[in-house]
Amino acid sequence: MVSMPNRLTLPTALLALAVAACGDSQPQTDTAPDTESAAPAVPDVVRTADPAARGYTDADFPRVQEIAPDVYTYEALRTFGDDRVATVSMFVVTTEGVLVADGQGSAEETQALIDAIGEVTDQTITTVVVGSDHPDHSGGNSAFPASATFLAHPTSAARLSERGGTPGTIETVETEQELIMGGKTIRVLHLGRAHTGGDLIVHLPQESVVFLGEVFMNRVFPSMASSFPQEWVGTIQEAEALRADVYVPGHGFVDPPAVLAEELNTFRGAIQAIIVEVGHVFGEGAAVEEALGRPLGDVDTWTRAESLRESAIRRVYAELSGELVTG
Repeated sequence: MVSMPNRLTLPTALLALAVAACGDSQPQTDTAPDTESAAPAVPDVVRTADPAARGYTDADFPRVQEIAPDVYTYEALRTFGDDRVATVSMFVVTTEGVLVADGQGSAEETQALIDAIGEVTDQTITTVVVGSDHPDHSGGNSAFPASATFLAHPTSAARLSERGGTPGTIETVETEQELIMGGKTIRVLHLGRAHTGGDLIVHLPQESVVFLGEVFMNRVFPSMASSFPQEWVGTIQEAEALRADVYVPGHGFVDPPAVLAEELNTFRGAIQAIIVEVGHVFGEGAAVEEALGRPLGDVDTWTRAESLRESAIRRVYAELSGELVTG
């Protein structure tokens, strides 16, 4: 059983934890090795979620990558306001069917994912893990086979049931469920509240892969409107403790493993930095509106910062005020 992070309820303790974890309260940046015995150099990629800045066009997507034997990621571009951002799914092919971690935002987009899976294998999709219940990851669930079993945290299962459109059976995973499919061990875990109240991740211990879904957004401003910010930091730390080789994000690009490991750490640091900066305003006894005009550091330059910044600040302020209790 994966240990659950301790939950702090006092705002002062919350801020102290964030400061301690964050150090200088800025996201960690890349550092070059300074000795011959250091780890191999990290591949040189542009650290951004902006397709144009990466030199990509719409014609480059959707993109499928095999990140481990019979384990694939699927990246499709989606428009959020003024931004084009990759939404990521993962699928695992076994001799006893295919497991999909997170669908896409519409039936048409999810059908494109299903078609891509069909180009890799003729195995049937038997299991769908709902990492995030948000519509951009589950809005197309109706395209999946009616025979599929959907695994969701109880919080997410309730939301899916309210919305409708999910075929097949929804089974709940409160903390952990282990599946054996075609000899592959697949762990479905709830490591704590993070982007939502019911985030699930998929851990493949034999392949050393973790699909984090929206718990990790590669160079995308943290979408915090329905999040639990400090618990999100703890959930990422729990995921990092799994010491996987590959951490797959739910948004942003699926980069080489060493880059993803660094960016997961940077993303955690960004959430910590937001908590700290908003905490300064809270500690001064100022209204949340005062925090809206304060700089948050490098994360202010990330994709979707303009559209997500205010909701993130207001959510952190609400958490510091003790207003966030349930999922």
